[in-house]
Amino acid sequence: MIYPSTFSMAAYDRVEKAWGVAVASKFLAAGALVAWARVGSGAVATQAHANTSYGPRGLDLMGSGLSAAETLKVLISNDQEREKRQVGLVDANGEAATFTGESCQDWAGGITGAGFAVQGNILAGEIVIQAMYQSFLDNHTQPIPWRLHTALLAGDRAGGDRRGRQSAAIYIVKDQGGYGGFTDRWVDYRVDDHSDPVIRLGELLELHDLYFGKSPISDQVELKGLSLRGLQDLMKRLGYYHGDVHGEYDVPTRVALESFIGSENFEERTYLDAGRMDRPVLEYLLAHFKDVQ
Repeated sequence: MIYPSTFSMAAYDRVEKAWGVAVASKFLAAGALVAWARVGSGAVATQAHANTSYGPRGLDLMGSGLSAAETLKVLISNDQEREKRQVGLVDANGEAATFTGESCQDWAGGITGAGFAVQGNILAGEIVIQAMYQSFLDNHTQPIPWRLHTALLAGDRAGGDRRGRQSAAIYIVKDQGGYGGFTDRWVDYRVDDHSDPVIRLGELLELHDLYFGKSPISDQVELKGLSLRGLQDLMKRLGYYHGDVHGEYDVPTRVALESFIGSENFEERTYLDAGRMDRPVLEYLLAHFKDVQ
């Protein structure tokens, strides 16, 4: 029997207090099976002849206070097919553990570091895991979504799944990290069927940064003068605004902006009460619609 080939990383970011999994595979929608994470519990990547119960059960066990190593012992001790399994865990404190059953197909194996576990099966070779490991260490200053993606890309370009490419995913949780702060689902993107899924996953992360990133006050633009005239002109051409292009943040301008920004889904990066907007969004809007007449 051929089992789904997968390479993955489970990791914890102490600065963001975030837990996540990045995964790629020659398997349809691998992220739907492999990636599990919960704030205050940890992250689990379950793969090979995957026992998907390792995800929720592992999170429950780590959430109860067990370490990653202790949780791993419980999971595999009760699994008669454990030698077909592969799993990586990182717990609430960032301690990591990985397991590769003896029946996983070559090349298969894993390694842990401070705050992360990386593993894979049916790979081009050990070089895949080593490339991911080294990338994660080398890029420690990157935000955790990009650090995970960079590691995944390093493994992919080192040969990845020796059968080819099909899917990739990244799932990261942090307290109130989701849209509007209502959930913990901070980053959750899947490329389920694509000729180069890890590259496409990176493109989605770029869009995530554009739509849901946050600029410091120093990189926010006050809506007045030349910047606001540019927006008023743009909104007038698009039919949102019908007043004069005068660069004043008046009521008609605010009403038009609320409608325009809502239509373009940038409400997370525009502060209408304060009359400010994140600079990357302003630059994107002016460039994206520059040819509209």
